[in-house]
Parts: sequence; C-alpha cells; structure tokens
Amino acid sequence: MLVAVSATKLLTPLGIAVLGLLCEREMHPYEMYQLLVTRQRDRLIKIRTSSLYHAVDRLAEEKLVLAQGTARDGNRPERTTYEITPTGRARLDGRLRDLLATPAEEYPAFLLAIAEAHNLPGEEVVALLTRRRHTIAAMLEAEGDQVDEARRRGIAEQYLMDLGYTRAVRQAEIDWLDRTIDNLTTHQLPWPEPRTRIEPAP
Repeated sequence: MLVAVSATKLLTPLGIAVLGLLCEREMHPYEMYQLLVTRQRDRLIKIRTSSLYHAVDRLAEEKLVLAQGTARDGNRPERTTYEITPTGRARLDGRLRDLLATPAEEYPAFLLAIAEAHNLPGEEVVALLTRRRHTIAAMLEAEGDQVDEARRRGIAEQYLMDLGYTRAVRQAEIDWLDRTIDNLTTHQLPWPEPRTRIEPAP
C-alpha cells in the first residue's frame, strides 16, 4: 500500500537516525541513544539524550512514530517503546532518496579559503596546506582504527558505509593537497605577490 508523504517539514538528521533505528525494531529512546553511540553515529550528528527524547516527541506529534507501551526494568523509570508508522516509513524513504540522489550545496568554508588563498604569500599557503595535510592524514588513520575496532566488535558493514565514504573523501583531499603543495613549491602554479601585506598581530 502506498502512503502519501507529507512535505510540510523536512526530517532533521536526528529524526532520520531515529526512524532508521525503528525500521529495525521497536525500541525506547534510551536504547536508541545507546545504539547510535555504539554505531558511532555521534560522528555524524550531535546526539544528547535530551535532544533525542525531544526528537522522538516531535516525530510522535507528526504521527511518524507511535508509542506502543511502557515497561520498567528493575528500579529504573518506566520507558516508552515506539514503533515507526507507515507515514514515518514513507517520509524516511523519501528523504533518504533525496539525500542520496541529489547533491546539496553545503558551502564548506575551506572552498572559500582556497578561492581567496591568493591574498596570502605563496610560501605561507604552502605551510598552511602542509599543516592541513598532516591533520587530515591523522584523522584518516584514526578512522581506519575505528573501522578495525568496529569490525572486531561485530558491527555489520552496512553501518560503516559512512566511514568508508568519509575516508575516501579524506584520501582524495590528501591527494589534492599533495599535488597543490608540489605545484606551489616547484612554481608550476604561478602565485601573485599580495598587493597589501598586513603583518599578523603578535
């Protein structure tokens, strides 16, 4: 059965994550929080228990999730278990299709810095890009360790696809930085002298 998808509100990143979890099974918000942290989704979105409970409440108001009942574990407070509704599934599927297929203009600050880098002396740009290259390489290595640890813990590969993409992007950036640094160092890339030199404050 096809369900009409409401276009009134876009799903937030946290809303997408919550609906994605509820596609797997019913669960309560604290279980969602634990699972998101276990799968390292906190690298992608800001996750706090308070914001997650708020996101679940908003999804319930929009009838994208439905409370199924409450349960108590020992002396802990009662916890409400939620399931995704057909409307919630349709909204999630539609949003994922848009995000996967359509590139978004995200205006990263680094692109602006590259476009305006000619305002700095060439040797300084080389030093700055070299520093960035070392930082990106360290991040790439740390993420490789995260992938290895996740696999040791038995986390399924489909939950690591974002790390694979991130690492591929970082490697592509390192390759670009290496070429650019080399072109600047060997003067294959002509570099203008800044018209106005303003010394940085001590």
